[in-house]
Amino acid sequence: MENSLRVNLGERSYDLFFGAGILGRLRAELDAARVVGRRVAVVTDTQIALRQAGALEALGGDYPRLVLPAGEGTKCLAQLGRVWDFLAEHRLDRGSLLVAVGGGVIGDLAGFAAASYLRGIPFIQVPTTLLAMVDSSVGGKTGINLGAGKNLVGAFHQPAAVHVDTALLATLPPREFAAGMAEVIKYGLLGDAALLARLEREPLTFASGDLAAVVRRCCAIKAGIVEADERETAAEGGRALLNLGHTFGHAIEQVTGYGVYLHGEAVAVGLCAAARLSEKLGLVGASMVSRVDAVVAAHGLPVRLREPLPLDSLAAAMGRDKKVRAGGLRFVVLRAPGEAATLGGVDPALAAAAFREVGAA
Repeated sequence: MENSLRVNLGERSYDLFFGAGILGRLRAELDAARVVGRRVAVVTDTQIALRQAGALEALGGDYPRLVLPAGEGTKCLAQLGRVWDFLAEHRLDRGSLLVAVGGGVIGDLAGFAAASYLRGIPFIQVPTTLLAMVDSSVGGKTGINLGAGKNLVGAFHQPAAVHVDTALLATLPPREFAAGMAEVIKYGLLGDAALLARLEREPLTFASGDLAAVVRRCCAIKAGIVEADERETAAEGGRALLNLGHTFGHAIEQVTGYGVYLHGEAVAVGLCAAARLSEKLGLVGASMVSRVDAVVAAHGLPVRLREPLPLDSLAAAMGRDKKVRAGGLRFVVLRAPGEAATLGGVDPALAAAAFREVGAA
């Protein structure tokens, strides 16, 4: 069964389509586009090419396809250049369609290539991981990492459509599914106390009967936030709320070289650190910290760093975070279950103390 959700952004509005086995619908749209002279190309990665070969063939086996290495390291300038060269080689123009089939890495990289090639061509997101389905495929944030930090280069470029085929999760490794749950937990913490309570009652798995409904609910929360603050310009709150746990998490990823922790694993530790910071600021009690730890652990995610990381390196990484304003860090903090806020002027010593409590040294 398929259903849809509209992201209302004026002329940049688009639909999200949800269901199991819905890629045939997209194939029909791509074939119709080709009939009227539009070129179509696909970017994916080696893991999708291996695990979802049938889906890729069904989507368009005869369309030009670029297969990139899997992993966070692919979100770099060198691989971006490969995508640009691929688009030029196959003579895509501004009326062409680029289809990003993969997790957050492929979606971010291909989306940035689409945003910058010929100063912008349309692209379609086909997320294949839970994390991409509930978070990164929605909202138009595209980009790559630099050695200095995560997502420091990018552009806002909304997709033409997002096709969320939950059947693709059948081949997702358990570790990757758990990583996606960090973002689901984040949505419960920042915007839906009922969703948080549901996750606390019973861990969400691929076999859960309400998986599709939870995915759609996360997308609806994000769509509402994006509609209100598309380019993250709100002085307080707004789209920045989506970074709950991410200031800590991005620092972990950078210090460990983008290979030790999956993004969702780093965010999970970041959520636990953010809860502790919120407690130190007097915004929530110790019970909220315990709840965050418990729901994170119940979904197979780390509550603490696996090995100690140097606090000075983590602090330096946070200082290069793209959410820094006027030289000062802004954190997303918890005020209550299902309610978060942005906060500047946080004492760095409190953030450091929160990081120590999740394993920094």
